[in-house]
Amino acid sequence: MLKLVLDQINRTHLPTRNSLNGVLLFSDRLYPIRRGLNRIEIHDRAVAHLICRLIPMQCPFEREIRLFGYTLLQIPPLCKLNPLYEEVVSLRWRALCYLADECGEDVRCYC
Repeated sequence: MLKLVLDQINRTHLPTRNSLNGVLLFSDRLYPIRRGLNRIEIHDRAVAHLICRLIPMQCPFEREIRLFGYTLLQIPPLCKLNPLYEEVVSLRWRALCYLADECGEDVRCYC
């Protein structure tokens, strides 16, 4: 049963070839980077702090342009267009959890 589940996971998460032209799909080309980001384990307080400082809590591109109290233009968060968004957010979350759980630090300054 476990082998069956692992085989299915491997089939759904390994890079596949596009049936039209035999070229790896764009998202599949990023698989090695995704796997690398997901495998990063946090074991150092300084590294965890660095990750939390480098990866913002909110999308820095989201803006609302106002003139005289009226909203002229609203720029939506662009971070979700990043194909590695989930992996980067997960890495920041693991760093925050390490600081809070393992180091016993107050992480409110990163929230």
